[in-house]
Amino acid sequence: MNFDWSYFVKTFWLCLRSLPVTLEITLVSLLLALIPALLIALCRLHKVRILSPLCTVFVSFIRGTPIVLQILIVYSLFPSLLNALVKRTGLSINVFDINPIIYAFTVFGINSSAVLSECFRSAIASVDKGQMEAALSVGESPVLAFFRIILPQAAVSALPNLCTLTIILIKNTSLAFMMTVREITAVAKIEAAYGYNYVESYVDIFIIYIIICLAVQFLFRRVEKALVFRGVKCSK
Repeated sequence: MNFDWSYFVKTFWLCLRSLPVTLEITLVSLLLALIPALLIALCRLHKVRILSPLCTVFVSFIRGTPIVLQILIVYSLFPSLLNALVKRTGLSINVFDINPIIYAFTVFGINSSAVLSECFRSAIASVDKGQMEAALSVGESPVLAFFRIILPQAAVSALPNLCTLTIILIKNTSLAFMMTVREITAVAKIEAAYGYNYVESYVDIFIIYIIICLAVQFLFRRVEKALVFRGVKCSK
């Protein structure tokens, strides 16, 4: 089998054009997951009645089921249910005309909120409880003490896990082609189907994902060092 270098180069640049879609799905999903993940973590840490068990079930379900199954539920089952609801209300909305990337935001956002909540929960729990007690003893309100003292320290502790989650999410976006989203993997598979150049296409996306993940690791490492340095400097 001969490796088609011209096809390899051409497809590499075509896949690279779809990089913004992959990054958009990753960024939007993480932003959508931030607040729900923090609320879930706090509910479980403080053992809020009713909410804490529900959050535990939600996190266990999301972490215990394959993301492919979650995609099938959101992309196949949810639109049918939504369409039936729209017809009952008499609204003239075609549910099936919704941009598929919205479903990608939804499924990856839900998945990330469960995983990110565990990241937040462990990070917040790692902060010494005495710091909250000290803040309250000098008249600080619990809410302000949490956001000014506990959360910044927890954010530093959470960065390594957040980096891992981001990399996993970037790789999981390759499954967005199941929702007809034209991201990197989808473009490579479409191009490969014309001339059956699957090896070249898979090498293309392999290189692109490696570059993206290395860049994300570098970025998080710089942010972590900056936050640690700032914390050390402020403590002097």
